[in-house]
Amino acid sequence: MSKAPHLVVFSGSGISAESGIETFRASDGLWENHAVEDVATPDGFQRDPGRVLEFYNRRREQVRRARPNAAHKALAGLEQAGFRVSIITQNIDDLHERAGSRSVLHLHGEILHARSSVDARMRYPLSKGGIALGDVCDKGSQLRPDVVWFGEAVPLFDDACALVEEADFLLVVGTSLAVVPAALLLDHLNVAVPCALIDPNARALSPPGVRPISATAGEGVPVLARQWQREGELALASEAG
Repeated sequence: MSKAPHLVVFSGSGISAESGIETFRASDGLWENHAVEDVATPDGFQRDPGRVLEFYNRRREQVRRARPNAAHKALAGLEQAGFRVSIITQNIDDLHERAGSRSVLHLHGEILHARSSVDARMRYPLSKGGIALGDVCDKGSQLRPDVVWFGEAVPLFDDACALVEEADFLLVVGTSLAVVPAALLLDHLNVAVPCALIDPNARALSPPGVRPISATAGEGVPVLARQWQREGELALASEAG
């Protein structure tokens, strides 16, 4: 390759689900028997911060137990093979990084960090343990999970849009493209740049101009990665089925 092509990957909960991390909502609209409004909104945190902190402490331990799957590893392998790979993820886990990916933008924050409840710039890594009531930032304010809750702005959205504008190829995996503002990322893709969606229901989910690849993340991503490495340049995989 004379110039490393720039693959931008937009990943969602489907890729982490294959590592055993539960997706956000079950079919009954609850998350581990909690209403989302109670554990994933600023109002929920204000009403009962202890419940919210305990909820995320349990999620944090689930993330620590999980391991990167074949899809995470295949994307990291492309980077090791000389491709420029930028990952934009809706996921708050660190599985992309643990697989070896070095350029990961977390749209919705990172569960293995805490942050100040009064100053979002004050972030603290959580190498072990969780957050308890009474744990405070350097300004004396209660720490909270470093995640973007419903009703909050997505501070890295403009950075994600800039990455999409630079893409030579966009791969969407593990997300239905239904969550705003993340779903608006495709509006920033050059019309000449190819885009593919890997999902078991890809044919139903793919918007116009996005090529559907009907497969799970763990099945579809390694197949594409092997093809791209053989060809030495980004190219669309032939349609599944």
